[in-house]
Amino acid sequence: MSIDTAIAAKVAKLARIRVEEDALPALAEEFNNILGFIEQLNEVNVDGVEPMTSVTPQRLKRRVDVVNDGDQQDKVLKNAPDAREGFFAVPKVVE
Repeated sequence: MSIDTAIAAKVAKLARIRVEEDALPALAEEFNNILGFIEQLNEVNVDGVEPMTSVTPQRLKRRVDVVNDGDQQDKVLKNAPDAREGFFAVPKVVE
């Protein structure tokens, strides 16, 4: 797949990134370089290779999932500009 300036402009708009018109060819070229690298990675045979979490074989540290500092609602809401009924109150933004 080849990325042209129109697709680069669309991607920039979707990402909400302002890109000047004269910078679009360079952005399209960068996208094409990235896609070329991905195509190279797809050529690598990974059959029989186990996924790994690290380059060194080690077991990840585990901990017990326990709440140990809860029940601080008053302290948390103390800094809120507006708190009602134990929650942060925010202005209505949708009609």
